[in-house]
Amino acid sequence: MADTKQADAVQQPGTDKRAEKRAKRLADQITAFAKSHGGSAEGQLAHIARGSTRIALVGANGEWGNLVAPSYETAQRAAELAGLTLQDDFDGELAAKVRTGPYEWTRMAGIQIGGPGNG
Repeated sequence: MADTKQADAVQQPGTDKRAEKRAKRLADQITAFAKSHGGSAEGQLAHIARGSTRIALVGANGEWGNLVAPSYETAQRAAELAGLTLQDDFDGELAAKVRTGPYEWTRMAGIQIGGPGNG
């Protein structure tokens, strides 16, 4: 049994280069988001399905958005490259900065109390 290796522990050639390229692409998107929403942004990373990670972004003006990274490590690297301040949770102080508009309120009401349908 000592001779067996985990298949996921074996690194494929070029994997680091691909992950770095993805992280840079995400960092560019984070930077663009920050610039267009008050000049800065904060974020929070959360695991989602199949190993992917959501990067929740909140701009200085309260606008928000999400990006998806193929792994937690790639999301962390993208945040680092973009200089994104990360919060541990999307609640409390970070959630209080989020500004919602009519679209979000209509969608929330529509889902819960029979408002407009999904289309």
